[in-house]
Parts: sequence; C-alpha cells; structure tokens
Amino acid sequence: MKPIVQVSLDLTDIKEAMEMAHTAMRAGVDWLEAGTPFILAEGLHGVRALRAEFPGVPIVADLKTMDGGYLEAEMMAKAGATHVVVMARSHPETIKCVVAAGKDYGVFVMGDNLGCLDMIQGARELEELGCDMVIHHIGYDERRGIAARGERAPNPLDQLREVVDAVRVPVQAVGGLSLEQAIQTPAYGAPLVVIGAPLAIDADSFSAGAGNVEEVLRKICESVHGFGDVPVKGEK
Repeated sequence: MKPIVQVSLDLTDIKEAMEMAHTAMRAGVDWLEAGTPFILAEGLHGVRALRAEFPGVPIVADLKTMDGGYLEAEMMAKAGATHVVVMARSHPETIKCVVAAGKDYGVFVMGDNLGCLDMIQGARELEELGCDMVIHHIGYDERRGIAARGERAPNPLDQLREVVDAVRVPVQAVGGLSLEQAIQTPAYGAPLVVIGAPLAIDADSFSAGAGNVEEVLRKICESVHGFGDVPVKGEK
C-alpha cells in the first residue's frame, strides 16, 4: 500500500488543534488524529468540529478503549471518526465489540499493543480478533519512567520488523520516535507514519510547538510519499 502520513493532534485547545490541522493539510498530510488529550478536552464536540472542518479527510479517534467498546466506537463513528483505537490489554470481548461496531458503522479498527508483555503476540491477537490495523506502541509514561532511572527506554523500532512479520494488516509504530526514525518506518514494512510530539507538539505542555511546522511537515510528506508502495501481506 502507499504510505500514509498521519498527524496526531495531541492538543487540549480546540483552536490550536484546528490551526495545526489546517497546517497539516496544507503540508500534504493524509490523516488527522484526534489525540487522546484532545478527546479528553473536547470529546465528541471536538471530533464533530474536525469532521465539519475537513469533510473528506480520514479522522482517527485515539480513544484507547478498554471497556464499553461498542458504545465508544459507535459514538465516535457517528461524530465523524473513520478510525477508532482499542487496546490489546482490554478484554477480548471488548475488542470484539469494537470490531462489531466498526463493521456496523463503516469505521476501521486500530488495535494498540501498548503495555503488552509480549508485544508481538499482542499484535497477533489484535489481528486475530478482527482489527484492521495494528499500532505498535511504546507508552509515554513507560519511556519517561525507564529513562528517569538511567536505563535505555524501549523504542518501537526495536521489535517493529517482528511485529510486521507477525501480522497481515498494516502496522503503525508510535512512541518516542525521532523524526528520522518515523520517516524510516515504511522501510520496516510499516506504512502508517504518525507524526506528533515532539515535532508539532510540545510533549510536556501539550501545546503547539515553535518553528515552521508546515515546512517540516511538507518535507516529511514528500519523503514518506516518495518511498513507494509498502508490501502488506493481507492487502488485496
């Protein structure tokens, strides 16, 4: 499949989020993500606002669903989300419920393996339960806590090839990647490139970062889109 660039709007102010979204669209970004901080701050109202402002753009609602799967996915789908996120550490029945809602409302389900003791097996189980895509994710708190102890924090690239090899659905790598590493993920077989903190977002304050974000995003899009097709085993 052709690689996709997704910008995560991990912002708590809707005005800043909209400004960042417009910047991303001008730069050539493919998907917008209503990040977890944005959803916590603005909820369904924020997703509806994104849908109204960008009627033809895929919108990922990063719910990180752990329970109440069908209802959460249904609500976000009705608000205009095209993709929803469920956690691998939730009960398998919750994942099944999100997948069912995805089928009923025509939205894609992204399964997130954050916190799995076996990240590769977690990805495999998400696919087996019906998720359309896998997010290979090293968490914010995990990275910071381990680094604070003076140890090397895990990086999504550590096991990205193994995760890609374990599933037939598209994979996205998230969590502590540098810009250069994020741009490299299609070379690992992961075509869904997400850009968020710390490029466009201040990772500590969750406010818009400084600098010419549009120019940087445009260069990222040119690099990722210029990579060419990324083989996905399950692609028809």
